[in-house]
Amino acid sequence: MKEKRFGIDIDGTVTCPTSLIPFINEDFSLNITLDDIKKYDLSEALDIPAERFSDWFNKKEPAIYSSSPLAEGAKEVLLKWKKQFQLFFISARRSHLMDITEQWFEKQDILYDRIELIGSHDKIKAAKQYGVDIFFEDKHDNAVSIHEELRIPVLLFNTPYNQDPVPEGVIRVNNWTQAEQWVDQWVHTEKTLPLNRS
Repeated sequence: MKEKRFGIDIDGTVTCPTSLIPFINEDFSLNITLDDIKKYDLSEALDIPAERFSDWFNKKEPAIYSSSPLAEGAKEVLLKWKKQFQLFFISARRSHLMDITEQWFEKQDILYDRIELIGSHDKIKAAKQYGVDIFFEDKHDNAVSIHEELRIPVLLFNTPYNQDPVPEGVIRVNNWTQAEQWVDQWVHTEKTLPLNRS
C-alpha cells in the first residue's frame, strides 16, 4: 500500500485561527475575539470596506505570517505524521510569500514534502496534481468542494466562521488531537479494506 499523501492548509489550520486578531485590533481600533468572526470574509465579518481591508492585509501579510502562532497540538501531530505520510502544505498565500513561509516552517521545526502557495482559494487542482488522499482545511466551501470533486475525506477544523452544514465526507474536528484520532482510525480501516485505489 502506497504511502498516503496529506494535503494541508496553512492559515487557520496549522496556524492558530486567532493569528490576525491582534493586528486587526491594533490597526482598526477594535477589541474583537475569534468568537466575533462569524464569516470567513473578514471585511464583511467586521464591516470594513473591502478595498480598505484588502490594502491593509496586503501590507500586513508578511508580519502576520512571520509571527503566526501554531495551532495547539499541530507540531506534535505533524512531526509524527511526517514519519509515516507525505505532507503537502497547500495554501492560498501568494507565491511572493514563499521565503517568509519557509522561514516560518523552519523556525517552528515542521518538516514537509512540499509547500505550494497557489494565490487562490481553489485548491482542487493542486490537491489533484499531488494526488492527496485526505485534506485538512478551515474554510468551509473549500472543504466541501475538495471533498465533492476529489471524493476524499476532508477534516474541517471547527471555527466560528465555518459553521454552515457539511456533507458526510467532511468531518469536523475541534483540534489536532481529534484530527490525529480520526486519521489513526481511517488508516487502520483502509488497511483492512480490499485495495481499491491505485
